[in-house]
Amino acid sequence: MADSLVIVESPSKAKTIGKYLGSKFIVKASMGHVRDLPKSQIGVEVENDFNPKYITIRGKGSILKELKDARKKVKKVYLAADPDREGEAIAWHLAHALELDDTEDCRVVFNEITKQAVKDAFKTPRKINMDLVNAQQARRILDRLVGYKISPLLWKKVKKGLSAGRVQSVAVKIILDRENEIDDFVPEEYWSITAKLTADGNPFEAKFHQLNGAKTELGSEAEVQAILKQIEDADFTVKEVKEKERSRNPSAPFTTSSLQQEAARKLNFRASKTMSVAQQLYEGVDLGKEGTVGLITYMRTDSTRIAASAQEEAKEYIIGKYGEAFAPETPRNYSKKAANAQDAHEAIRPTSILRDPDSIKSFMSRDQFRLYKLVWERFVASQMSSAILDTLSVDIAAGDTIFRAAGSKVRFQGFMKVYVEGNDDGTTEEDRLLPPLKSGDLLEKQEIEPKQHFTQPPPRYTEARLVRTLEELGIGRPSTYAPTLETIQKRGYVAIEEKKFMPTELGELVIEQMEEFFPEILNVEFTANMEGDLDHVEEGSEDWVKVLAEFYESFEKRLEFAEEEMKEIEIEDEVSDEICEKCGKPLVYKLGRFGKFLACSGFPDCRNTKPIIKDIGVTCPKCKEGHVVERRSKKGRIFYGCDKYPECDFVSWDKPSAKPCPSCGSLMIEKRNKQGTRLQCTSCDHQEPVEEPEEETAD
Repeated sequence: MADSLVIVESPSKAKTIGKYLGSKFIVKASMGHVRDLPKSQIGVEVENDFNPKYITIRGKGSILKELKDARKKVKKVYLAADPDREGEAIAWHLAHALELDDTEDCRVVFNEITKQAVKDAFKTPRKINMDLVNAQQARRILDRLVGYKISPLLWKKVKKGLSAGRVQSVAVKIILDRENEIDDFVPEEYWSITAKLTADGNPFEAKFHQLNGAKTELGSEAEVQAILKQIEDADFTVKEVKEKERSRNPSAPFTTSSLQQEAARKLNFRASKTMSVAQQLYEGVDLGKEGTVGLITYMRTDSTRIAASAQEEAKEYIIGKYGEAFAPETPRNYSKKAANAQDAHEAIRPTSILRDPDSIKSFMSRDQFRLYKLVWERFVASQMSSAILDTLSVDIAAGDTIFRAAGSKVRFQGFMKVYVEGNDDGTTEEDRLLPPLKSGDLLEKQEIEPKQHFTQPPPRYTEARLVRTLEELGIGRPSTYAPTLETIQKRGYVAIEEKKFMPTELGELVIEQMEEFFPEILNVEFTANMEGDLDHVEEGSEDWVKVLAEFYESFEKRLEFAEEEMKEIEIEDEVSDEICEKCGKPLVYKLGRFGKFLACSGFPDCRNTKPIIKDIGVTCPKCKEGHVVERRSKKGRIFYGCDKYPECDFVSWDKPSAKPCPSCGSLMIEKRNKQGTRLQCTSCDHQEPVEEPEEETAD
């Protein structure tokens, strides 16, 4: 008969841990938090030191009853929620609900769910850490005060249903500021001149670099024509060849932020999907004879620290697999990425490097395998030797000008044999080879290509870029990135177009009001300092009530001012040219979670709605009569279908092309990869690059 009860958050975690602990332990799941602030009221006694009024979460009554019944049958209760603020708070709420003794050593934490780690954790239980609990309480109350005080004001003055959040509002402001930068951007003209040359029949390219011994930027066609005239009859001769050896170090093992960014780049995962799949890998996967094992360490961390035992295991594996040259003499250690990094846990790594992805692929789903492979390769590479690259820079004289060619070659792969970090533009470092060249070589000129360019505005934020920006600014923490991005989309303040964030009209309106009446909420430095204060509460060096009191003192004055001075804004719907087919009234444009749609102006008497259809100029390949239009799924993902639906059921996630396949005449679709966009036939193997419109040249 069991003599101990262990409570974790999820059934899968309970299942894994239950197998490790054996029959003397009952392991049950609380399904997350069991108590929280009420939804129907603010639930915080501001005048009474911000005392929170917690209630049992609706639907959790039966779970609590089951836990209380189990509690009566055992001598000891262990609370084994996740090892972070949220997990500590869940444990504290459970302790209160089950009437456990606060002085007991009932809290058990582990950074990885493996048999040894779990058994070791139960040897050293501790008391609930109230500093961690208070840090979580302070964040929860802070967000409740902002949300429940500002939201009713926005309902009253602007539009019913609006809401405001603390970290979310800053994220929307960052996206809006970038959009304003793009709108205000004035392109500047510049030119390049590329010389296409050969040496002993080997072609390569060199770019114009200097005029009369000085580096020269070309800003107009007139300047370009002057250069072209100078080099028209000039010989191209190698003036100087510079060879250098360059060392390239591996990237640090994953933190929550870097995992979300890299999964977005390489796997096309949204931040929420990355965290969901990572949770599955952390909680355990059934590996057949080996049983259920947690495959990665805890995935909410901003630390790059690695346990010495894991480093030693990695070194042995790398030497055995790749050879001694691929393992550095001393283990690689990485410093904190940011000054505010907590370093409470290790970096995200495989619980054992010996479980290479391919050997356990059959036990995982496709998404689990791809994310685990990413984590495994990143960690292995982080413990490997540096790559050695030979770089070559060649200056080529032509009259009074210098053209420069650059090349590189990987001499020793080092960590690059396993993994290379991606970039936001999708490129990776590849060999750029030049033919053998030496000073005095006369080169053969094939073509001189002048080209006009224009400077580009800063790019819109992808999820990866926004997560990185929030981290760099000190906004939010590892556990908040994914929910923040989800929330601003659900509220309709931003939309995603081509995987990039764009502010909606609603988002602009809310930020405009927030900037005028609650500027400190949108102030990046203020929000980052607040995160720092919460960290100090966690460390035990700051009182959580004092932190809230200092914030609320100025916030309350802002609220009173906004109540009196914020003007009521009437948002009138924009009338479209279309008529409701159900009642005959005009359709108007409405803004929803996934952007604009059409709705009947006779609402609520008529509730007819329809999507805004965008014709992409392609005849339906199935019925040959309809037109292919852009649509959105219920989850907001863009797809393409026939406008004759439901008579014609043609549908495609990829954008169809109006150009038929030159090989077989079938439909071609647009496919994107690291090298760019290409057209791919749906019936044969033909594919070709998408023809980009030619840049206009200046008159």
